[in-house]
Amino acid sequence: MRRSREAQRWVAGEADAGARLDRFLAAALDLPRNRLQRWIDDGRVRVGGRAAKAATRLRPGDVVACTPPPEPRPSGVTPEPGELAVLYADPHLVVIDKPAGLAVHPGAGRTAGTLVNRLLHRFPEVAGVGGPGRPGIVHRLDKDTTGLLVIARSELAYRALSTAFAERAVEKTYLALVYGQPQPPCGRVELALGRHPRDRKRMAPRPGGRPARTSYRTLQTAAGVALLELGLETGRTHQIRVHMKALGHPLIGDPLYGEARWRGLPRALQGSLRRFPRPALHARRLAFAHPASGRPLRFEARVPDDLRALWRDLHGSWPEGWTD
Repeated sequence: MRRSREAQRWVAGEADAGARLDRFLAAALDLPRNRLQRWIDDGRVRVGGRAAKAATRLRPGDVVACTPPPEPRPSGVTPEPGELAVLYADPHLVVIDKPAGLAVHPGAGRTAGTLVNRLLHRFPEVAGVGGPGRPGIVHRLDKDTTGLLVIARSELAYRALSTAFAERAVEKTYLALVYGQPQPPCGRVELALGRHPRDRKRMAPRPGGRPARTSYRTLQTAAGVALLELGLETGRTHQIRVHMKALGHPLIGDPLYGEARWRGLPRALQGSLRRFPRPALHARRLAFAHPASGRPLRFEARVPDDLRALWRDLHGSWPEGWTD
């Protein structure tokens, strides 16, 4: 349990007339305004007994009360230096373009070398947000999946984003390279998923499993392969990988659910397909409402070089209009 902290109170004087609330508190507490913004958004600051905004102008005699958040609990994760591709950051959240080969958080047999370790080095305040083993984490990507990940930097954001993901209010769009050419070229897969009965590392379609829905759209095709855009309506473990295999179109490079389908393709393509070292999957777009302001946010991650190179080997070019 985290130890709570006592509220602090001030009375605005004549010299404070017209001062913005956030600037008044920054001077009184000697704290950065972005931290105070999180406290104000969380409802921890009141003027005259009422919740206030950062831009509230003070009048002489106003009683300003501030209740700091509980002291951060130890996250149990050691901060480590490491590269983070930060696409956006504000007092409540950070959006990262995750590379392949980087696990999101510590797990069984892995306590270091994860995105969370790097995150705590760069954004130490995340240590007190959410669960101690997965601070700030409101969704995840597989270790070898590239692309967009949003992380909460405040409790308000953690609660709001967790709810948004649970209520499917977050738009998630992926790119995948698969074997075969889906027919019809656009469609929807709806198969409940659960643990594989004989291999606990794998997921499988299971009667009575958790509902899972994936939409797909074919962007381009080449000899025996296709580039797909996929929308996740739910967010189950390995969802796209299992759904595409069930559809008969496993992801290129997938060691768990893939197949050696490259053997039946033209010899000129076999080397590129055989050598691709990971599931050909990329979290391309992410859209959601800002947890504090409600304004719509939309992010897009550049297609990584390995996927771009593979598709150029197979097809020769990206879809028309794609310039990145």
